[in-house]
Amino acid sequence: MKSLVRVLSIVLLLAGGVVLPGAAPALAAAPAAPATAPAASDPAPWTPPLSTRGRYIVDAQGNRFRLRSGNWDGAQGSWNGSGNIADPANHHAGQDSHGIPLGLDRVPLPALLADFRALGLNSVRLPFSNEMLHTTAPVPDAAVAANSALRGRTPLQVYDAVVSALTDAGFAVILNNHTGTTRWCCGLDGNERWNSSRSTAQWADDWVFLARRYRDNPRVVGADLYNEVRRDTWDDPNWGLGDGHDWQAASEEAADRILTEANPNLLIVVEGINWTGIPADGLPHGRPALTPVRTLSHTLVVSNKLVYSAHFYGYTGPHHSGATGLGETHDARYQDMSRAELEQTLYDQAFFVSAETGAHFTAPVWISEFGIGADETGAAPRAWFQNMTGYLAASDADFAYWPLVGWSTTAQGAPGGDSWAMLRYDNTGRRWGSPRTESGGGVLDPADWRTAPWTALVSAAGRTGPVPATTAWYQLSTDHRDQNASLLTRAAGDWDSGARKAVCPDGARLAGLSHTGGRGLCSTSDLRAPGGGQTVVRDETYVPAGGDWATGYTKLQCPAGQFLTGYSLRGDRVSAALCAPARVPLAGAGRTVWFDRGDARPAGNPGGDYASGHYKGQCLPTEYAAGIAFTARAGFRPSPASLLCRALPAG
Repeated sequence: MKSLVRVLSIVLLLAGGVVLPGAAPALAAAPAAPATAPAASDPAPWTPPLSTRGRYIVDAQGNRFRLRSGNWDGAQGSWNGSGNIADPANHHAGQDSHGIPLGLDRVPLPALLADFRALGLNSVRLPFSNEMLHTTAPVPDAAVAANSALRGRTPLQVYDAVVSALTDAGFAVILNNHTGTTRWCCGLDGNERWNSSRSTAQWADDWVFLARRYRDNPRVVGADLYNEVRRDTWDDPNWGLGDGHDWQAASEEAADRILTEANPNLLIVVEGINWTGIPADGLPHGRPALTPVRTLSHTLVVSNKLVYSAHFYGYTGPHHSGATGLGETHDARYQDMSRAELEQTLYDQAFFVSAETGAHFTAPVWISEFGIGADETGAAPRAWFQNMTGYLAASDADFAYWPLVGWSTTAQGAPGGDSWAMLRYDNTGRRWGSPRTESGGGVLDPADWRTAPWTALVSAAGRTGPVPATTAWYQLSTDHRDQNASLLTRAAGDWDSGARKAVCPDGARLAGLSHTGGRGLCSTSDLRAPGGGQTVVRDETYVPAGGDWATGYTKLQCPAGQFLTGYSLRGDRVSAALCAPARVPLAGAGRTVWFDRGDARPAGNPGGDYASGHYKGQCLPTEYAAGIAFTARAGFRPSPASLLCRALPAG
């Protein structure tokens, strides 16, 4: 959400969130900061590529890399969608970006990057549109007047140059598919879903194209898959229904294609759902954000690459679209909440993902958009921004301000442009307000009221240095399709044709199963032999004499020296077990864990609830699963009923 105008358009054009348990951690107030801009400095040294360890992003050395980012918008489009596209008055804030990052018409690239450093940034979220990728006409010379070397280039070629300049200067770049068409986001603009004007396959094709384009640039570190997925005129997006509007499934599909076909080193950023329902009192509506992740998370084919994302603006709310006047509902906005209410709401909608460690959904959370205007005078919005930046600082969160660059005058020198921008430049390239003392040049000018909270945020203490690797958990789901998260198994082909199959990522072992619903749980493990290999088990061939661990039940047991990495189902019935050879000798003794009549899980529920509403069985963290038992007897479900759990080898 970036403008009140576009939110109101949702209400005018539309015709036609679950609050989950968990408590926000008590946070101290953000430390007071002097009303001075951050000091200029080079980004701290870091080694790409980036990965994740639990709730943290880390560099190639395992050191924490906190995303302190800004959104450099423009390449996603600025036209509001009506009137002559050549008239700047018909563009957001009167700023015609010409489909390229803003500011290149008036400020040389080196000067822009120096100001980014002075803000304390180490990374940039760089929006683009799918239309930009395919536009062959060069940008007008006036659009790059301050950067003459970019004349005659297409929007994508200008984007290339911006990426190179940023990464050469040491910044990390996260590519963000913001829109499909080159229009200002995010109302009823034809950009509501990733597949609003293209198929999911075509959308993923564009991602593979762009990820390949920059794969030799290691400081291009992430793919932010799509911005603010939301309702169109008639339909809502969903999380897990298995249809053409299923954002969870589409984002997982695109992520796996990017990682396998283009660049396995990229972070994959998945934003929650931004809006569902019609914003009218008496009708269901709201902002789900990341709440669905608690029950259905992503398991990617390359592990330790998943980052979740959410956006927060004070004038919106968990059930408030942000409209004022006509169409406004009576739901609370974020800026109407006390500090404690805001923190609890933020936790419930997003921050639980990083705060609740040791769950299948645990991942870094990047608040990739938040912002406010320099000309904001309202007490409630200003308090919201203070509270929001305070919460980001106290929770040691990754963040990205919207927007980074804007104008302070029109091309003719009259006052104009986006007052929300952190950096504002007049038509001569000067940052308005500098060296003068009045507010208007952005956060680097002390007269800007946002300078103090921004400085407190970027200078707040947080975790630094090495982050130790911990056990990671992965959810498997066969709700609507196969979930084969193993590259080794994919390379071996379809191991149970016609069945729904689920396989743990390479470097993980199966830890638990649900009795019904087809869900599974994996945990990280170095148990697998480096040479690969696998065994598909369809019967009791590998149950040794005298080794009946589930009397009266069919037992699919791994061969000696192997462990469970996957399973398949035909309807409810267990079809096969998938086993992989271990790199070390495995123990022979074990125990049976029954879960057909109730949960049987270790104390503390490691991995979290991976099959909400279903009975679940799970081996101890000190065990591995070596077999699945089920029965096809009348009156019983033929689904998984018990696991054979054996002790992991010492050491």
